[in-house]
Amino acid sequence: MTIANKIDHTALKPHTQKLDIQKLIEEAKTYQFASVCVNPTWVEFAAKELAGTNVDVCTVIGFPLGANTSETKAFETKDAIEKGATEVDMVINIAALKDGDNDFVEADIRSVVEAAAGKALVKVIIETCLLTDEEKERACRLAVAAGADFVKTSTGFSTGGATVEDIALMRKTVGPDIGVKASGGIRTKADVEQMISAGASRIGASAGVSIVSGTNNKTDDQY
Repeated sequence: MTIANKIDHTALKPHTQKLDIQKLIEEAKTYQFASVCVNPTWVEFAAKELAGTNVDVCTVIGFPLGANTSETKAFETKDAIEKGATEVDMVINIAALKDGDNDFVEADIRSVVEAAAGKALVKVIIETCLLTDEEKERACRLAVAAGADFVKTSTGFSTGGATVEDIALMRKTVGPDIGVKASGGIRTKADVEQMISAGASRIGASAGVSIVSGTNNKTDDQY
């Protein structure tokens, strides 16, 4: 598996337009990224454009705050899958985690897992930059208990992104059988290699092309 096969090629800015999404899709086809990760409004378009390819369609749920109700997250998941998403990255209820309401957090994640019902991979964004190490570990354990396929560091829209230390902690917590996705601030091949060495099995990045091609094109995207 190449580095490209581990990258979710990402465009989640609110002002991302159709031409930007089309470019993202064409790049994903060219470089054979694992998926394109787009906002829900672009899922149907991306699914049509990527039909017959090996590139998956990933979208975000309860994004970027995680403060939607569980019912809303479940509906959003079902709607995205109906429109062609095969992977969903959901944001946990961060406040509930910090309040110690473990039952609520697990049930919130499970609502998305059940809505996906084997039709889409579920990645759980825990927003590491807002959490203590104890909270990061607890969030990971709750995601595993709820049946998630991956845990993920960041939305890319908060106060920080992925760190090698957080990836190592998350991998240690979830064990070898759950995916770990590093996202937020990953812009070079060296960044990717460090994250993979620490335990990441997937990378979320808007700089996918420059990462795999070795160019130094700058991006203003937080991913």
